[in-house]
Amino acid sequence: MATARLILLLTVAAAAAGSCCFCSAQEVIVGGVGEQLATAPPAAPAPSPPPPPPYCGSVRTAVEAHNIIGWKTVPADCAEYVSDYLTGERYGRDSDVVINEAIAYAESLKLSGHGKEIWVFDVDETALSTLPYQAKHGYGTKPYDHASFVQYVAGGSAPALQGTLRLYRRLLQLGIKPVFLTDRTEDQRAVTTHNLLSQGYCSWEKLLLQPVGLQTTTQAFKTGERQKLVSAGYVIVGNIGDQWSDILGSPEGYRTFKYPNPIYYVA
Repeated sequence: MATARLILLLTVAAAAAGSCCFCSAQEVIVGGVGEQLATAPPAAPAPSPPPPPPYCGSVRTAVEAHNIIGWKTVPADCAEYVSDYLTGERYGRDSDVVINEAIAYAESLKLSGHGKEIWVFDVDETALSTLPYQAKHGYGTKPYDHASFVQYVAGGSAPALQGTLRLYRRLLQLGIKPVFLTDRTEDQRAVTTHNLLSQGYCSWEKLLLQPVGLQTTTQAFKTGERQKLVSAGYVIVGNIGDQWSDILGSPEGYRTFKYPNPIYYVA
């Protein structure tokens, strides 16, 4: 009986072996005739983009130190570096160092009590950020396009730079009056006022803009406006801007603070 059962099992196994085919992971049975085809090898992962050149950080440092001047655009292969810098933590940390120093200095001042102490603020890239615009225009790698930038300003949606807003609020608490001095033009006064107010800059002593069609450099215009303020009896205890042309030219103020900006240069 046991012998018969064994013979039956062997017969079933032989039949199964004759009717089934097994293939490895590298083979495919086609049409039931045992034709074997090699499968395609797995696709190689897409190569990672090359990192930004190591000199990009050195260029940014030289720009901030005013050792590179008169430049028109950021090097094209540094676009990723600038993007990472501005949208990452580093830009915020660098900005906070500037703002913390400015606040510490302001808190150390002994005011006259006459209400004539003022602090001069630039607007774009100092009080308000144009990063939403810059992100769509290559982070400074493309030449400046006046028409598209004016369109961005006209939208009145530039966000506040939070560090500058923190400085601004502390100055108000201390009794130092803010003055905004910008190379935006008079025909942009209404939208600039609205943008500043909507972002938390609730009051100021003056908002000074360039006359439309003025043919001069930003540095010359701002130097002249600061001189008018001093002649009117104001005392410029502080001056902050993202461009050297915001803070150079006598009278600069008792102390100046350079806000980081690796995107563009204004003479």
